[in-house]
Amino acid sequence: MEQVQGIGGVFLKASDKATLVAWYRDCLGVPVDMSWGGAVFPWAKHDPRGDAMTVWSMFAAESDYFGAATHTWMLNFRVDDLDAMLAQLRGMGCNVEDRVEASEFGRFGWVFDPEGNKVELWQPPVAGAPAG
Repeated sequence: MEQVQGIGGVFLKASDKATLVAWYRDCLGVPVDMSWGGAVFPWAKHDPRGDAMTVWSMFAAESDYFGAATHTWMLNFRVDDLDAMLAQLRGMGCNVEDRVEASEFGRFGWVFDPEGNKVELWQPPVAGAPAG
């Protein structure tokens, strides 16, 4: 039986495409190729630790984890230094949640893009290190 091999892409609709593309490029450093308005993340190139992955998961319909009840999706971006990224975003005037969560899966923080979409930032745990 054939089966999927992983997440091939994340696609968003935008009320103001140019503004949203610029925000993801300028605030989060998404390497947008302006000739087509998207980005490619080749894991082998950006994964010196050899542990990169993309996670796919379902949440209950009544979950508020994505922000507003009308939001039915959320992006998660891997970062090297969550604290530095959150400080940078705050310095740029972005809407950043105050809380940071730590677990055995790593550390998580959140920012909202200009259209109110919640974006999760994830710093993976260091192998063998306790969470937090």
